[in-house]
Amino acid sequence: MKVVLSIAGSDSSGGAGIQADLKTMTAHKVYGMTAITALTAQNTTGVTSIMEASPEFLGEQIEACLSDIPCDAAKIGMLPSAEQVKVVHEKLTKYKVKNLVVDPVMVATSGSSLMKDSTAEVMARLLFPISRVITPNIPEAQALTGLKITTRKDMEKAAEELGNENGCAVLLKGGHSVEDASDVLYENGKLTWFEGKRIESSNTHGTGCTLSSAIASNLALGESLEDAIRNAKAYISDAIASGLDLGKGSGPLDHMVNL
Repeated sequence: MKVVLSIAGSDSSGGAGIQADLKTMTAHKVYGMTAITALTAQNTTGVTSIMEASPEFLGEQIEACLSDIPCDAAKIGMLPSAEQVKVVHEKLTKYKVKNLVVDPVMVATSGSSLMKDSTAEVMARLLFPISRVITPNIPEAQALTGLKITTRKDMEKAAEELGNENGCAVLLKGGHSVEDASDVLYENGKLTWFEGKRIESSNTHGTGCTLSSAIASNLALGESLEDAIRNAKAYISDAIASGLDLGKGSGPLDHMVNL
């Protein structure tokens, strides 16, 4: 069985973070391992409290996993501090982890901040260059590049800039676009669009976590990056369209829709 490691925060309501990752991995029939970066008290309406894991303990979790069970892919989600980023880089480099998917989580779907101001620069410097692909949404790409993104051309420019600066593939997600829900991949000088129709639903809690872990799962299964993204987007669309209607705010996806 293929193995995927998730390094991310815990969502007490189960819709995002570690919980969403494990459900997604199960749905893709890969074995999921976790290293928890933070405990959050959150639900569909927002995050009320965050308790970070110490960098030392985060490193021990990763060490415990990878020293015993090598992984075929890994995904990184919420990393609140620069100190955590440094530990994650050290451990992933030590174990030569391949197929790394980095979701630079800065703000939750509810609008709550999940990353300290100084962390993004350290993440870009240490983790982006060793990743197979990074998966920023439009607000995250704007923060990382300083560019204003309102059109497809803007998305292409930002993806290209991020890819060239950091030596990695970039999937810029268009879910925050006013035009549609299409995403663009920049890889080795090539731009590829993945068309998507906007699904009218308020149940979008954890979409970024779910997409990145679905991509990692597909990469672990041996898919090319383009096919991994294509399969992951189809899975996300099904999970949103299923209409799992839970909570008073932005509800979770139906991760088990195809089981």
